[in-house]
Amino acid sequence: MVSLDGVYDCRSNRKAIFNRGMVPNINPNPRGRKRTKRGRKALFDLAIFKERFRTIERVFAWKDKFRRLLLRFDRISQLHYAFKTMAYTMINLRHYCGS
Repeated sequence: MVSLDGVYDCRSNRKAIFNRGMVPNINPNPRGRKRTKRGRKALFDLAIFKERFRTIERVFAWKDKFRRLLLRFDRISQLHYAFKTMAYTMINLRHYCGS
């Protein structure tokens, strides 16, 4: 199952995910519609979506605390990857060591 934001709510994205053997769990985006979409109701499980927000989006917020990664000063991708690895290591140490 692939859980995504409402930004990815379009037929081509859903079809691409489904063709790869996964089930899309995408929050429906009304986009100013006055009536609901025609056709079969798309699968959306709010519990799975909330779990995604609690895990993945929180990690992105923790990563954004590192200014060098947020602004991307590095032009060399290997250097950027090294700093990302160091940031994730520091996040894990903080989490597991409790400081």
